[in-house]
Amino acid sequence: MKAIQMTETGAPEVLKYVELPTPRPGPGEVLVKAHAIGVCMPETYVRRGVYAWMPKLPLIPGIEMSGTVVEAGSGCSKLRVGQKVFVCAREFKERANCYAEYIAGPENLIYAVPDGVDLDQAAGLANYQVAWHALNSALKGFQYDSVLVTAAAGGVGTALVQLANAYGKRVIGVTSSAERAAFVRAQGADEVIDRKHGNVVEQTLKLTNGRGVDLIVDCVGGPHMTKLFECLDRFGMLLLYGRIEGPPTGNIHDAIHKAPWRSAAFRYFTMHTLDDWPELRAKCTHDLLRLMSEGKFKVPIYERVPLAEAPRAHHLFESGQVMGKLIMKP
Repeated sequence: MKAIQMTETGAPEVLKYVELPTPRPGPGEVLVKAHAIGVCMPETYVRRGVYAWMPKLPLIPGIEMSGTVVEAGSGCSKLRVGQKVFVCAREFKERANCYAEYIAGPENLIYAVPDGVDLDQAAGLANYQVAWHALNSALKGFQYDSVLVTAAAGGVGTALVQLANAYGKRVIGVTSSAERAAFVRAQGADEVIDRKHGNVVEQTLKLTNGRGVDLIVDCVGGPHMTKLFECLDRFGMLLLYGRIEGPPTGNIHDAIHKAPWRSAAFRYFTMHTLDDWPELRAKCTHDLLRLMSEGKFKVPIYERVPLAEAPRAHHLFESGQVMGKLIMKP
């Protein structure tokens, strides 16, 4: 089979398109032929060698794939040959191996895709898993009616906007250009703030008549995150799930208490909190497949790049141009 293999870490050019043996399904396993492969942020960390959960080299990177079962090992009863499936390597011991024409894995860890769901769409579900857990699991029952989403045109940002909209929340998206603002509105945002044309805090307060929002979901961090506490409503929460600009700087305690009447809260969320919680991971993915089959959201695909051009896909992904989801086709 054709696959992308890494024997060293570094720039996108370390992603080599090679011929490797096609895996064989063992007992209780199925062999999946890839239809589409998602490109995700963790894969860029793996490629650069900075991921805290780094698989061993040499490796085939990739954490998500949609495809079709083409062979079943002995003892399989859940999935059948010809069935459409979603493969998420977050379910496997080694979070890798999806940048390939084929992958083998335990049938009980691979998700059947409902009839009517497009496989290109299903290949983008990893971002929605992050968004689902951010808006559900990580909040632990926190009640909110309004949400501010930073980097709202990105993969997870898009998913957050769409899911919050599906939940009936008022959504304000933050982005960086008129083109990206139009894209975020198309995903269901009620209002959009262009951070390059005004202060985010001031614009948020203006849009909310000075009250602020109940929830902020931020992936940027860095030197500007603590300012966001100023646009939370009373009992509001800021949830940080990424650090695009590095760890938050400044004093979070002082930022929270700058307006003590707000009684603000802060939480950091990582998907690795769920590493030993397969039941909750499964609940999330089954719910997302249901919502997708009901037409509650649609993954906006930015471009379909041939698997052979994986280095170009990573250059594009890291350029900041991508809106929505970038996928590769084997």
